Amino acid sequence: MDRPRIKEAVVVEGRYDRNALSQAVDALILETAGFGVFKDGERLALLRRLAETRGLIVLTDSDGAGFVIRNFLKGAIPKDRVKHAYIPDVYGKERRKRAPGKEGKLGVEGMPPQVLKNALLRAGATVIGEGEPSPAVGGITPADLMAWGLSGTPDAARNRAALLKKLDLPEHMSAKALLAVLNALYSRREAEELVRSI
Repeated sequence: MDRPRIKEAVVVEGRYDRNALSQAVDALILETAGFGVFKDGERLALLRRLAETRGLIVLTDSDGAGFVIRNFLKGAIPKDRVKHAYIPDVYGKERRKRAPGKEGKLGVEGMPPQVLKNALLRAGATVIGEGEPSPAVGGITPADLMAWGLSGTPDAARNRAALLKKLDLPEHMSAKALLAVLNALYSRREAEELVRSI
């Protein structure tokens, strides 16, 4: 199955959802940490920023909890910057779980990749390469982070903390997560200038 490149950032509930979705599409995928996003102002600020720069697609489970998270995000992010993707109601349980969820429905993690891909396309996801030019961002590599002193050096944690603070990003963001966000928001040259400014 081909994995289309999606311009928008996609937000899911947790890491198992992210893992399942990454098999279906090539996209920046972020997690709400379940209900964690309700109390995490930094995470919400990052979602708002991504919604503003590249658009956001919300893909939560089809159970009640998924809709609580979806409705919270609907109220927190401008409506014209967010799209909503929905998975079908399929009853059963995910392989890693001993018992089905409270409502007995499969979540995002239990859906086949083709179903997830179709859900995003139906929601209006912008596929890069189909008349949509690649955004003028990205191209930043792990080697760049090392060269800029953001990973693999004695001062990396301090430098990363300074950059995260400057960009109003969550302080506990890993180097890998920072790389994904930098690639989503900045060109290599812009990122390098930001690093020089700290």
